[in-house]
Amino acid sequence: MAEELSIIVPVLNEAKNLSILVDRLSDALDKDQIDWEVIFVDDDSQDKRRSTLLQLANKNPRVRFLSRIGRQGLSSAAIEGMLSSSAQHLAVMDGDLQHDEALLPKMLAELNREDLDIVVGSRFAEGASLGEFSSRREKVSNLGNWLARLTIKTELKDPLSGFFMVKRQSFEPTVYNLSGTGFKILVDILASSPRPLKVKELGFTFGKRIHGESKIDSLVAIEFLTLLAEKWIEHLVPVRFLFFAAVGGLGVFIHLAILTLLFKTLAWPFYTAQAVATLLTMAINFSLNNVLTYRDRRLSGAGYIKGLLSFYLVCSVGALANFQFAEFLFNESIHWILAGLAGAIVGAVWNYAMTSTFTWAKKKRHQS
Repeated sequence: MAEELSIIVPVLNEAKNLSILVDRLSDALDKDQIDWEVIFVDDDSQDKRRSTLLQLANKNPRVRFLSRIGRQGLSSAAIEGMLSSSAQHLAVMDGDLQHDEALLPKMLAELNREDLDIVVGSRFAEGASLGEFSSRREKVSNLGNWLARLTIKTELKDPLSGFFMVKRQSFEPTVYNLSGTGFKILVDILASSPRPLKVKELGFTFGKRIHGESKIDSLVAIEFLTLLAEKWIEHLVPVRFLFFAAVGGLGVFIHLAILTLLFKTLAWPFYTAQAVATLLTMAINFSLNNVLTYRDRRLSGAGYIKGLLSFYLVCSVGALANFQFAEFLFNESIHWILAGLAGAIVGAVWNYAMTSTFTWAKKKRHQS
């Protein structure tokens, strides 16, 4: 028989928090005789967390986990965790002990008592406190919440909250429209639902991190804006392709700058300068795409070298396709600007499709 509540906890390098969180969940939920389980989704941690999860799962039947090898992302981890559960109520919370697990029984009671789809643990609702939030981080959260409210279909004070509970029947219709980009899964669900979801916010005090480090880095803002962009354009054009194309556009200027330096300033032979500029620009484009466009599939170590070689090969074929298609159109009396632009588009689409398939291929999921 399915549990009444599944708690999904995406985790990354937080092994010291796991047993503490399980104990806290037991204290909060067992006293109300709630039938629950916790599903940890581990993004290939480097802190021996898999062994910790194995020990917890062997000792406690309420503990399950998924291991994702070679990729990361809080939203996609939460989605996979929710889809792995058969419970009628799905909660999402962080593994850093900053969310108040004591609020879970009240969230469940509200969902069962009222005609609601989601109950959100809010940092800005009545009775809430940001705890030790810095003023800078509060300002960033306020700006992010304002941008999110332009996208979602529901009035909400804290759409960026990572602590919420949703009915399965309300979550399921959103699945095929979800982006899975970045950290803000609640925004993704609210923006992807075919109908406005009924939401209630419950204030809680944002806790202090005990172990582990923040998963927020300088690229989180890019991921968040990517998510909003995907929802604004309704998938007419993949946002990942727009990033790829933007990097390619920047590469044109980088190529010209390198070519000018080598050919004009250092007086290298043109063909030598052109070849070196091409190779260097492709390497720079690969690095930028690895950090920005494919951050969730980022390559490192030996994979980085293999990826770079694959990128060189794919883009060389793309350049040939660009040239041949543009030449064909030009010979058919198409204006040279249009012919050149069409060739560039063909080359860009080829490069994007092939690098998505081969250079930054999706990794298979491992489940335990």
